Amino acid sequence: MNVLKGEIAGLLIIEPKVHGDARGFFLETWNRGRYREAGLDVDFVQDNVSFSRRGTLRGLHFQNPNPQGKLLQVLQGEVFDVAVDLRRSSSTFGKWQGLLLSGENKRQFYVPPGFAHGFLVLSETALFHYKCTGFYLPKDEISVWWNDPDIGIKWPLQEPLVSERDAKGLRFRDLPPDRLFA
Repeated sequence: MNVLKGEIAGLLIIEPKVHGDARGFFLETWNRGRYREAGLDVDFVQDNVSFSRRGTLRGLHFQNPNPQGKLLQVLQGEVFDVAVDLRRSSSTFGKWQGLLLSGENKRQFYVPPGFAHGFLVLSETALFHYKCTGFYLPKDEISVWWNDPDIGIKWPLQEPLVSERDAKGLRFRDLPPDRLFA
């Protein structure tokens, strides 16, 4: 596998080794020893799968307290995946990185605790899988407004389908300081 450092410290892009032939392909999506050797020394406690149709935007979400790191991968379809740095002491605080994840490129994106995360479905449908380092706790989750001009994410679609909760996300500048990361 090939591990690339993201544009923002802490983010990792993982290109798994794919073994393919006329029958199809095989790839390893998680191996604790191998990923630890590659610099991803984390314990995952929960796996999630979401299925969404074209134009669906989920996010931007984060938890604090009880933050989650996420290892993200699209199994089918294509998404524009985004991480926003919410670490106050970071030189990239409030900055974002986006990349395409797809069933075709088979890339994984590791977003550690300290970031908000969201994605936009670009294909007809997308099957999205992610491993989490912490359990989902609704009382600890915050939604950041997906289209906040202070963050300035360049989403490939300007009028996505969003949940009521995500449509009412907080502005970046209104995030409670005690819910941001040190």
